[in-house]
Amino acid sequence: MAKAQVAPYGAWASPITTDLIVAGQVGLGGPMIDGGSFYWLEGRAVNKGRSTLVRHAADGQVDDVTDSDFNVRTRVHEYGGGSYTVADGVAYCSNFDDNHIYRLAANAKPEPLTSDSSLRYADLIVDCKRGRLICVREDHRNEGQEAINTMVSLPLDGNSDGQVLLSGNDFYSSPRLSPDGSRFAWLTWNHPNMPWDGTELWVGELAADGSIINPKLVAGGEGESIVQPEWAADGTLYFISDRNGWWNIYQRVDGSDKPLVMMQAEFAKPQWSFGQSNYAFASADEIICIVSQNGIDRLMRLDTHNGQLTSITTPYTSIGGLIVEGGKALMVGGAPTRGWELASLDLANSHLETIRRSSNVQLDPDYISVAQPIEFPTENGLTAHALFYPPTNRDYAAPAGELPPLVVHSHGGPTGAAISALNLGIQYYTSRGLAYLDVNYGGSTGYGRAYRQRLEEQWGVVDVDDCVNGARYLVQRELVDGNRLAITGGSAGGYTTLCAVTFRDTFKAGASHFGIGDLETFVNDTHKFESRYVERLVGRYPEQIERYRERSAIHFPERISCPLIIFQGLDDKIVPPNQAQTMVAALKEKGLPHAYLAYEGEGHGFRRAENIKHALESELYFYSRIFGFTLADAVTPVEIAGMSLARLLHRYHP
Repeated sequence: MAKAQVAPYGAWASPITTDLIVAGQVGLGGPMIDGGSFYWLEGRAVNKGRSTLVRHAADGQVDDVTDSDFNVRTRVHEYGGGSYTVADGVAYCSNFDDNHIYRLAANAKPEPLTSDSSLRYADLIVDCKRGRLICVREDHRNEGQEAINTMVSLPLDGNSDGQVLLSGNDFYSSPRLSPDGSRFAWLTWNHPNMPWDGTELWVGELAADGSIINPKLVAGGEGESIVQPEWAADGTLYFISDRNGWWNIYQRVDGSDKPLVMMQAEFAKPQWSFGQSNYAFASADEIICIVSQNGIDRLMRLDTHNGQLTSITTPYTSIGGLIVEGGKALMVGGAPTRGWELASLDLANSHLETIRRSSNVQLDPDYISVAQPIEFPTENGLTAHALFYPPTNRDYAAPAGELPPLVVHSHGGPTGAAISALNLGIQYYTSRGLAYLDVNYGGSTGYGRAYRQRLEEQWGVVDVDDCVNGARYLVQRELVDGNRLAITGGSAGGYTTLCAVTFRDTFKAGASHFGIGDLETFVNDTHKFESRYVERLVGRYPEQIERYRERSAIHFPERISCPLIIFQGLDDKIVPPNQAQTMVAALKEKGLPHAYLAYEGEGHGFRRAENIKHALESELYFYSRIFGFTLADAVTPVEIAGMSLARLLHRYHP
């Protein structure tokens, strides 16, 4: 191996380019098994981020079920999920462009089953016995009023906007038919709860006409989150509950709930989207499940009789979308040195077969920074969690005595989590000589209900404190340069970023991706699913209006302590562009250093290859100008308004 070149941190040349990141990159999700065939969704950046349904037949043949113009997505709750289902080789899909459900039989044109584009559908299941779909419907026909959510049925052979089966509550999810088709289970909840706060599990009987009768509340409530009800082959109902402080699996036996296992581990993830699957039945005696501890996922077997857990060896540390049928477990998994892939596990012999990779790029591990879980002290005598990525590039070494710049990342949600799977966006930075800290601040999932609840009425405080203290922890250990600290994040992470650069002076640069600048505007302008979310995170509105203003960066532009770059999709319905535009106007009026990049055709999160590439390069360029290092790559410059470069460097990089 050639001797490493000496070059400043940030100036290293890297094989992990933006072209490599977006070339052939696909998002993988929504796995399903039908008659020995595997199905899944691919989000293809090269096709404007459209989501394509793909089938891997039992004979190994792989084909696209939908063409390049069809976008298998749903906008229910805006985050979607559960956008398709398959039965007997026929697919039923929601098309993002018109919100209709289509029937896609082999060698036939897509046939619409719905007609009103103001109605959206998600969480589709097939009721074969009655020839219908059952799903969640979100009704937007009354413009200017809150959408109405119901559970409906749709005939498989007709055109209908749905027969309402359940109504009256704010939200519904997880329709589940018992094996004999006689009983029906579902989840429901109401404002201001989110599904990780409090949900109810109901069970009813199905009458001869398909309606639901004798509904009964069997579990859950205001202070208990129920996730993923499932019927076993013998008609026993199972579900996940966090009633003991952790999402564990329970079974319903003789009118009471029996925990299969009681442990400080999470068997579920927050229900931001429909169709999540965290466990499945291999037999009447065995469940295959995903168990998460300290940010690491493991695949395990769970004995339904004695609760014994047995590990299944896989290369993955992050797992989702678990489906089991015919002795095969289908899942999406990733690891620190292994990108996301769809894989099939033979449960009889533990043979793992990779069906599809998110990218075919093969990287030398000497260019990959492996996530290091850390725990650090934070406010009130507590500790918080993060994943630390040191600069890594086999071709370079830094000059003696130099410490690297640090990018602190605040994940979205805020009820979400940083995960350890290979993320080429992170490696883009670390392979060029920047350190990266992915913070699981208080409020993150994966550490139990009490850790999630740290953020209640403390959003904009606890998350910011934990990001600040994570950065200080690394500075104190002399792992990073305390004068070159940046913070970045998208959505809720963008809000944390804006608060951190406004109400703290730790960071020297900030990057907000479609972040919330004004909590009041967000509350009054966002979609139904999250319209009351902030009440639990901040306080009741408008009763606590002063608290909303005190934690909104838009009201304090004069307190922004460092240069800021803002990225925004102009079609974003979750954090509308007026949030970014108002923030930019305030920065401009005060003459504060900033850059603003807006993208046509992008929503909440960028999906198009050219925009993903541009945003990555622009953010790195921004850091290079603030922190004073020269990039090895030639990238398009970003104009930093509000201050000349000489004054900016003198002020922010002494």
